Amino acid sequence: MRLDAHQHYWQLENGWTNWPTKDLKAIYRDFLPNQLEPHLQRHQIEQTIAVQAAPKEAETRFLLELAAQHPTIAGVVGWLDLADPSFPERFEYYRQYPKFVGIRPMLQDLSDDRWILRPDVKSNLQILMEHDFPIDLLIYPKHLPHIVELLSEFPRLRAVIDHCAKPNIKDQSWNDWAEGIARVAQQQATMCKISGLITEADLQSWKLTDIQPYIEHVWQLFGPERVMFGSDWPVCLLAGTYDEVIEIIEETIPKDYQSLLFGENGRVFYKIH
Repeated sequence: MRLDAHQHYWQLENGWTNWPTKDLKAIYRDFLPNQLEPHLQRHQIEQTIAVQAAPKEAETRFLLELAAQHPTIAGVVGWLDLADPSFPERFEYYRQYPKFVGIRPMLQDLSDDRWILRPDVKSNLQILMEHDFPIDLLIYPKHLPHIVELLSEFPRLRAVIDHCAKPNIKDQSWNDWAEGIARVAQQQATMCKISGLITEADLQSWKLTDIQPYIEHVWQLFGPERVMFGSDWPVCLLAGTYDEVIEIIEETIPKDYQSLLFGENGRVFYKIH
């Protein structure tokens, strides 16, 4: 079964939704399962992982409510405050939901690049590791040294790097990102999502050849069993279509391994049965 391991839903009228903003005209509207399902059907993708887009527990509840109504949602990666003293209780509460499959702190938006290494945060990461519970890491290349430090301390943490750590493809930045992601890949429990890359390229004039070197580098580092596909829909609409995101992968990854990338790896990571 094919899986899109990273996409979003939102409603602008939700009181906690502060992104997208009005200037992002292509995505400044509601996006819900009925709008994604035709794209999934066209590409024989049965299910998705719906990922939080706002750092609020209300967002987690919203996605879990959607998941209960729509079989296309295999699981929800929600948001919980890893620095909250009540995290253990909140985590136990949400674990009662069978489609609660991961959490994602929005590290890219925090002023402290080393936030994930705070003692109070690490005590709660220990809980995730003890429960073998997934965490998505939303980061920029500047965060990679801190993630290496984190994963060295928590080698069994079930972690995935979102969007290949958002390399600056538009400016063809390479060295710091390439070296940092290579160090992360040395941690065998860590995976990487090949997702969200067209929006790191030039939104108006990206080419396949701009993006392919970044995908190929990640593919070589992590190997066919530690990468997963994510469309990043509807954010991808800022730069292209769902069809184009699929085409980039199909043109870059060997066909013999696409079943792993488009499903099996994500299902194993998020424990989707």
